Amino acid sequence: MIRDSSMMDRPVDRSKWSGRRLAIYGGLGLATLALVFAVAPSVGRWLGSEMSVEASRIRVGEVTRGDLVREVAVQGNVVAAFSPTLFSPAQGIARLLVAAGQKIDQGTILARVVSPQIDSRLQQEQSNLLALQSEYERQRILARQSIVQSDQDIGLLEVELDAAKRAMERAERTRSEGLLNDVEYEAAQDGVLIANLKLDLARRSAELERESLDLEVQNSRSQVERQRLIVGDLDRQVSELEIRSPVAGVVSRLHIEDQDAVSQGSPVASVVDLSALELEIAVPEIYADEIGPDTRAVITYDGAEYEGRVKSLSPEVEGSRVRGRVAFADRTPESLKQNQRLSTRVILETVPNVLKVPRGPFLEAAGGRQIYVLADGVARPRPIEVGGVSISEVEIRSGLDLGEQVIVSDTSRFQGAESVLVRD
Repeated sequence: MIRDSSMMDRPVDRSKWSGRRLAIYGGLGLATLALVFAVAPSVGRWLGSEMSVEASRIRVGEVTRGDLVREVAVQGNVVAAFSPTLFSPAQGIARLLVAAGQKIDQGTILARVVSPQIDSRLQQEQSNLLALQSEYERQRILARQSIVQSDQDIGLLEVELDAAKRAMERAERTRSEGLLNDVEYEAAQDGVLIANLKLDLARRSAELERESLDLEVQNSRSQVERQRLIVGDLDRQVSELEIRSPVAGVVSRLHIEDQDAVSQGSPVASVVDLSALELEIAVPEIYADEIGPDTRAVITYDGAEYEGRVKSLSPEVEGSRVRGRVAFADRTPESLKQNQRLSTRVILETVPNVLKVPRGPFLEAAGGRQIYVLADGVARPRPIEVGGVSISEVEIRSGLDLGEQVIVSDTSRFQGAESVLVRD
């Protein structure tokens, strides 16, 4: 039977345990003190913050320096720069020689229009041309005959004049010998005068007749030339009955069926020139004034970028957008298809060497006048002045320094808090 614990107790040397206990208590005190110093800033930030947010729910960006490229992102539809529609040149029956989607070369005959009216007119006018050519040749022959006859008459009158002059010489000799009276001598003089007058009149008549014949021949030649032009025009119309492609490319659409009756001016076929492709874009109205012909554009296709230039911009606004055309500047990607959609960036302006931050919803949340700067885990608002805005970046004119961390996500949830704790 155990009466008490005296048999189990033993004396302890208090001086032996006092140093160890002191060391343990001292270590615990130092650890506690270190812990207090370690958590004091966090506790202070937590106690001094009006609200807190998880870091995973915000997006943080850094203030950097560089060139700011202001640009507009649009979707471009691939279209052909030259896509003509060919029309029937006359009324008739059309025979199609190609199919939709068929590749063609320049000058390929797409269709033939059979027009009996034009064929008949051509044959009639060709016959008229032959008749006028015959008449023209006949006029030339008649003119030569008339000229020969006039020359003959003039020659005869010249002979008569010479005979009258010789008779006059004989009369003068006979009179000088006293063998011819005055009446006969005067008759010989009259013969010379009459022969001179006839010859002069004949020469004048021949000159007038030659001019008249020249006019008739010229008129006949003009009629032949006019008729030749008519025949040439009909030949052109007949040749145009063969509708040929003005470009090499693809038949995009047939507007008629084979052997259809067509009227003059009816669409027959459309072709697409695949060697000259462009992009049709729709730019927001607010950027239209900053874009003009030759504005630089960057086209993205199959992971590669291609240089482009704005070719034209419509003066008309449709649904708050302005349509335009962008042409490839250097090279055109292969395997492009019409109506294919490509991402395009129209470069409005390049501002060199500016402070900038990534673009984000903060711009709309505070109207571009304020941003939250993150330092030591606490975000505080700071007034800023915003400059140019691009698709991915925002120019900061004042309020921030290079290298600072800022919150670029939506800050409207902070409700204007002066300090926001960012938790990991």
